[in-house]
Amino acid sequence: MTPRVRQAQGQYYGMASKPVPTSDRDELTAEEIDFITARDSFYMATVTEDGWPYIQHRGGPKGFLKVLGPNRLGFADFRGNRQLLSTGNLNGNERVCLFLMDYPRRERLKVLGHARVLDAREQPVLADQLSPTRELRRNIERLYIIDVLGFDWNCSQYITQRYTLEEFRALELDGRIG
Repeated sequence: MTPRVRQAQGQYYGMASKPVPTSDRDELTAEEIDFITARDSFYMATVTEDGWPYIQHRGGPKGFLKVLGPNRLGFADFRGNRQLLSTGNLNGNERVCLFLMDYPRRERLKVLGHARVLDAREQPVLADQLSPTRELRRNIERLYIIDVLGFDWNCSQYITQRYTLEEFRALELDGRIG
């Protein structure tokens, strides 16, 4: 927590949270790993050359964001609109934030780290490992590797519940809706 955050807390709440002593990196626990591997999408923030945040949605089959170790995540980047905004941003500033949501359960996880982008043609073994399905392997152009520095679970108070069609149908079949 930075001094400016503590100052804002003091201004609005009359006191600031005490800094929590931390190691250099937070290791993902089974709880975070289960949450991450169950996601079919997330939001990724990078920083532009002129210091502006840029946020992009990433989606795929459940588990397309892979846990590669206690401090490492990775995912395959597919051929798309050819803008390469996140990729270009990471060429200048490797800071990244992932924002993972579970709308039905009203849970969210923020992950901070440093990312690098690799050319999938130069890393075929890693591309195979990060491919969510065999059919999608041929569409992979880049690989994102994220070294996790820290993570934080957020308050669920103002998360609006939303359901995918698949989740909604499961509730209908369960007899909870209908």
